[in-house]
Amino acid sequence: MCGISGIISLSRQFIPDLEDRLSVMNHLLRHRGPDGAGVWLHPHHVAGLAHRRLAIIDTVGGVQPMHGAHGNVLVCNGELYNYLELRAELEGIASFQTSSDTEVLLRCYEHWGTSSLKRFKGMYSFAFWNEADGELFAARDRFGIKPFYYCVVGDLFYFASEAKALLPFLPILETDLKAFSEYLTFQFCLNGHTMFRGVHELPPGHQLHVKNSSVRITRYWEPVFKPDFDHTHSWFEHNLREQLQNSINLHLRSDVPIGAYVSGGLDSSVVASLARTACNGGLLAFTGKFSSSGEDFDESRYARHLCKWGGLNLHEIDITAQDFINKISDVIYALDYPVAGPGSFSQFMVSSLAAQHRKVVLGGQGGDEIFGGYARYLIAYFEQCIKAAIDGTMHDGDFIVTYESIIPNLRALKSYKPLLKQFWSQGLFEPMDRRYFSLINRAPLLGDAVRWELLNGHDTFEAFSGIFNGSNVDQKASYFDAMTNFDLKALLPALLHVEDRMSMAHGLEARTPLLDHELVEMACSAPSNIKFKNGTMKHLFKQVIKPFLPPEILSRTDKMGFPTPFNDWLQGEAREFILDTFNSQAARSRELVDNRRILGKLEQEPRFGRTIWGLLCLELWQQEFHDRWQTYDRITAKTGLFNGAASLNDTTHPTRAIG
Repeated sequence: MCGISGIISLSRQFIPDLEDRLSVMNHLLRHRGPDGAGVWLHPHHVAGLAHRRLAIIDTVGGVQPMHGAHGNVLVCNGELYNYLELRAELEGIASFQTSSDTEVLLRCYEHWGTSSLKRFKGMYSFAFWNEADGELFAARDRFGIKPFYYCVVGDLFYFASEAKALLPFLPILETDLKAFSEYLTFQFCLNGHTMFRGVHELPPGHQLHVKNSSVRITRYWEPVFKPDFDHTHSWFEHNLREQLQNSINLHLRSDVPIGAYVSGGLDSSVVASLARTACNGGLLAFTGKFSSSGEDFDESRYARHLCKWGGLNLHEIDITAQDFINKISDVIYALDYPVAGPGSFSQFMVSSLAAQHRKVVLGGQGGDEIFGGYARYLIAYFEQCIKAAIDGTMHDGDFIVTYESIIPNLRALKSYKPLLKQFWSQGLFEPMDRRYFSLINRAPLLGDAVRWELLNGHDTFEAFSGIFNGSNVDQKASYFDAMTNFDLKALLPALLHVEDRMSMAHGLEARTPLLDHELVEMACSAPSNIKFKNGTMKHLFKQVIKPFLPPEILSRTDKMGFPTPFNDWLQGEAREFILDTFNSQAARSRELVDNRRILGKLEQEPRFGRTIWGLLCLELWQQEFHDRWQTYDRITAKTGLFNGAASLNDTTHPTRAIG
């Protein structure tokens, strides 16, 4: 787990002050790799790579940038979990000087080229300089667990593990209006967009080539939803259980001790449960709680129950409103730009605890998107069942959840009555893509707090529809598969963005064993009447994990997902801080958002609403990046460098440096 960055001249011309530029990028990524730093410069200064290291496998060897044959150089962020198997394949073909997974990746690419991506099991983003071809080849793992950002400024191609490392090289810092519109709709961006104009994210499962003044991006993997009706429910159970155990075993490979996030939910609980035996009692568990907000926001009792049942040593952190006031700006800085919900703050705090005891931690990210754990799937499917009953098509096909079978599970929607009322107030029985878009569209709740006329009419539905109706979803697949496809390809990368930044802000490696691509491919092939039997959320997954969890966890009906009592704090201890944030002179002068109108909406926010959260993050982001952009000297054409030491270190806030 590390931070990587680099600069390539698209015209193969000498890059002035190349080492200094790379040093700036390495400095801004220092939190990702506290164990070491390295820089490689091309002999003719037409390219350079930089690396920050968090040493997990082969802590002595494995130093980067790593040099291969014929002038090739590699920088990598992440882990190859099947590196031992790949190394065995290469024995007698390649020689090894270290026992690191990084060198295995290097030798794989030198031997198999881009086809080696199909062999990798892991989380990674890497960049490989091919000296013979004068080409930079880069790739990102299938799900986007590890980040990769890039921009082109003049003749130079820049890349880095975090967007903040690219900002000093932009001629001007501006908001990308398309990404901004997507954030207002989903609270995340789509298709590689970022909130910074000119800064792009390499999408998950994609590769990138920089050669001959061009940047070419292609997809090498995506999930395919093609129902497999040839196998039985028990076959899927058996094989998924085997895949899950295999993935856990691979994710435990490390030369340092490992911990686990334990929220008390199904996903993190089963990961910790399966890992505990293999760790021979050395697995530590970490959770957060909100003692002052009551049981509505506290899952720690379930985490304690699991750890007592499984013999795990649990570390807890009690998170308060004062922690929020003190740390929320750090969270926004670590994220680079707003994404997802209030859980990012909670995760930041639990990661800070875990990093005091471990360098690697396992988590349960991905279970809801793979196996269907969101109540909105049940809401959307229920409407389609009613429509099918009216049209007389309810029993068509092998994958339909019928009206009769779904009724007993509707009790799960008891707390969603307000959402149901809003959802059915308009657009009932419209096409399925329109209906799911309505369920996840947050923009209507913003009202006149946003100056919509300035967003150039960006149509977020078109971008949504392109994913929802993607060619990777077979025409025989069900509505359930189309919904989970969107969340797997759009929501999950946003949640992984949070997972990466909140852990790496503390120099902590977060691993996600549920995101093994073979496991996911099998889940995608399971028909909906197996995955979503009778409208039971995560039905197949629950059957698979029964032997590994206590009944109290398996039978939970109060799914939380590590909620954060933001709106309780909004009406209480953090109210003055939030009012001051929206009421500052800078906040009142924003171009795209009218923060004065937001002040009038604070009392209207539901307890579990996310509207004010999303708008607060936008304002804090403006303060952290756009406002501070003005306080630094920029790179000048004359020197090609930052003017003055202040551009690298903000003495008023030592953790900050954006330019």
